[in-house]
Amino acid sequence: MSEEAEVLTETRDGVLVITLNRPKAKNAVNKVTAEAVSAALDQLESDDSLRVGIITGAGGTFCSGMDLKAFVTGEMPMVEGHGFAGLVERQVSKPLIAAVEGYALAGGFEVAISCDLIVAAEDSQFGIPEVKRGLAAAAGGLVKLPKQVPPRLAMELALTGDFISASRAAEIGLVNRVVKPGTALEAATALAVKIAANGPLAVARSKQVIAAAQDWSSEEMFDRQNALLRDVLTSEDAIEGATAFAEKRAPVWKGK
Repeated sequence: MSEEAEVLTETRDGVLVITLNRPKAKNAVNKVTAEAVSAALDQLESDDSLRVGIITGAGGTFCSGMDLKAFVTGEMPMVEGHGFAGLVERQVSKPLIAAVEGYALAGGFEVAISCDLIVAAEDSQFGIPEVKRGLAAAAGGLVKLPKQVPPRLAMELALTGDFISASRAAEIGLVNRVVKPGTALEAATALAVKIAANGPLAVARSKQVIAAAQDWSSEEMFDRQNALLRDVLTSEDAIEGATAFAEKRAPVWKGK
C-alpha cells in the first residue's frame, strides 16, 4: 500500500503486520480505516503462509479510539458483523498481537484487548474514557475487560475513565510484555515469529479452546476440549512434530 493509506500491511516470516496509519489523528478509527483493517484480517485468514497477525499504530501512538469528528457527522467506524475497527466482534482463527506505543484509549484499548496478546512500551497508557464524553465502552470494554482483569478493576476503569500505565496493566495481567519505548513492534514480532514456528493447527485449536473454555462448566470442559483437539492429536502435523524431534530437525508443517 502507499504511505498515504489509512492502514498499511507488511509480511515478515509468516507474520502479517497491520499498521493503523493516521498519525495526525492519533490513529483514530474512521469508516475507511475499519474497512481496511477488516480487509487485512481477511488476508490473514485466507493466506496459509501467514501464521500470526500484529496490529500496531504509526507515529508513536497505538490508537486513540473512534474518530469523533467523523462520528458527529453520522459516520460509524464499523464493519457489519465485525464491529468497531473491523475487528472487535470478529472471531479470528490465527493469533493476534497488539504492539502498543503511546496511547491505547477508548476504541483503541478495545482493539488491544480483542487481540490474544499485548506487548506494550513502558510509557504507554491504557483506558476506556468514553464516559468522559457521554459515551460508553461498547466495543468490548464493558464485556471483554471483566473477563481479562478482576471485575472491580474493570468497573473502576469504565466508571472513572481513568488511564492506567503499562506497568499497572502488566500487574493486573492485561499486558504480556512491557518493553522499552520504540521497541513494541520489534518485541511483538519476535513473539509472533516464535508462535509462527509452531504447528499451525495446534496453535489455532489451542487459541480456540482457551477462548471458549471461559464459558464451559467444570463438568463439560474436558469433553468439549477433546472434541476440538481430537483431530490435532491424529493430524499429519502431530506425526511430523514427533518425527522431527526424534530426527533432531525443524518440522515441516502442513497445517493438517
